[in-house]
Amino acid sequence: MKKYFSPFVRTVLFAVYFFTRDLFFPSVATVFAQSKVDFWSNIPNETLAHRIVEQMTDEELYSQILMFGWAGAEPDKLLYDWVSRGLGSVKVFGWNTDDINLVAKSISSLQRSASYQRFKIPLFVATDQEGGWIRHVKGETSITPGNMAIGASGYPADAWYSGYYISREIKALGINMNFAPTVDLFTNQDSTIIGTRSFGDNPENTGILGAAFSAGSIAAGVIPTAKHFPGHGATDSDSHINLPVIEIDYNTFKNRELVPFEFLIHEKIPAVMSGHLAFPKIDPTGAPASLSKYFLTDLLRDELGYEGLIITDDMMMNGDTLYAGSLSAAFRMAIEAGNDIVISSTTARLNEALWENNLERIRENKEFRDRVKDAAERVIKAKLDYFKSDNAAPLYPNPKTISKYIPDRNGHTFFLNQACRSITLYKKTDLPLTKEKGGRVLFAGALPQFFQEGKKRFSNSAEFRFNYDLGPNEAAWMSDNIPNIASGYDTIIICVSSERSAKIAEALKPLGKRVVILSIMTPSYSFSLDWADEIIIGYSYSGYTFEALFGALCGEFEITGTLPFNR
Repeated sequence: MKKYFSPFVRTVLFAVYFFTRDLFFPSVATVFAQSKVDFWSNIPNETLAHRIVEQMTDEELYSQILMFGWAGAEPDKLLYDWVSRGLGSVKVFGWNTDDINLVAKSISSLQRSASYQRFKIPLFVATDQEGGWIRHVKGETSITPGNMAIGASGYPADAWYSGYYISREIKALGINMNFAPTVDLFTNQDSTIIGTRSFGDNPENTGILGAAFSAGSIAAGVIPTAKHFPGHGATDSDSHINLPVIEIDYNTFKNRELVPFEFLIHEKIPAVMSGHLAFPKIDPTGAPASLSKYFLTDLLRDELGYEGLIITDDMMMNGDTLYAGSLSAAFRMAIEAGNDIVISSTTARLNEALWENNLERIRENKEFRDRVKDAAERVIKAKLDYFKSDNAAPLYPNPKTISKYIPDRNGHTFFLNQACRSITLYKKTDLPLTKEKGGRVLFAGALPQFFQEGKKRFSNSAEFRFNYDLGPNEAAWMSDNIPNIASGYDTIIICVSSERSAKIAEALKPLGKRVVILSIMTPSYSFSLDWADEIIIGYSYSGYTFEALFGALCGEFEITGTLPFNR
């Protein structure tokens, strides 16, 4: 006898099947729906990064590891076209940042454009805001005493708070990555490309201060980037112009250049910038480190155990292209060497060889495609970790609120105190200098802050002005004329920032007057002026530094800074 289910039971069984069938027999539509993800899907970061990369086209993979800058005050249509195609990162350079409200507006607009692309992956937005004279975001942002001033004070807390306050300002604009700290050593004191960007010449101290700066940046919500791996400090060559060749042996390299980076790797620095620097006794190919698999993969990744992002220095520099032979080849070599993000300071056109040639290589060469996939996955994972944290920079900064954060009010007090701690007395005859001792004072220099701070303390004074960037003819003319003018004064206080301003100061030697040298920027130029009555070193053209220099000269605080390098 057959038994049949009642209508009620059949209805229940059908409902159970209908609502549970996809658990056991998933349809094509269900599989597609489950695999369709974007950046904001609620999936563990590592898993999500891998799934996104597996679904990316070759164009999307390659775009994700590129970082472009733009030339005008605002991004042009070409950059927006790149972002819509999946460009991974943009860089804010110093030529489009005088109006910081416009910077915030541009970043917000670019991030909005990125949110419309298929995977909704936000942009890394980077800049160079090292402190001191490297300050790409201008406008009302703070001009700080800089790294060498931090090295002169010697306090890790000064490094931490410098990183913190610098980062708080740029974070308010939507900038989420900073190419700082510079941990190149001040080994070659003739270097004008590094100079006061360095903390000093001691590898361990530099490592400690660099790690503290990085920790302050992270606390403020900005990703720090240590540079220029494996060290730019032992050369006076500029990699913008040519490829610096550093002839040091492996023992020197390991025990000097690498030490600061080892400190930072130990502290889990999230990004490292590779430099266009050749060390032929370390890598016999003569390749710049930025294009060298030995330096970036064998040494940095495998031997030193670095796990974060590797980012090239700007590829529009001769230091890499002269070696590679072309920009397209340089991009290919940079990726193969182990860089995860490749930077161009200009926006490439969509038909340029650096795009088309390498895209073709991705399609035809499995090993190269795997390397691009690895880089893209590392970039996306880093973005997921950052943007899904509770301390990320705003994706859509509001230009109307920028003035609340820039300049940072708390940072103002700190940077002044830090500048005071950095002031170094190189030579002393009779300090403090009072109005009575000074008599009639002549100020000789270039920068408005120098004269402003001087006149606050010495009202009975006059000015002798020259340009900050002196040409040889102007320097000669000033040197010939300053003795006649200075002869009518009792004290000459001159600001020395370069070889040519030091030449003007040298012309004062025969007068027999009281001469005070206030040294800013690289102090090496003032060492030959030891005939002067006082030499006081400040390391920066920041307004904070000038206030501290005159405060030190007039005895308003005790001078405690020390030279952060050996002469």
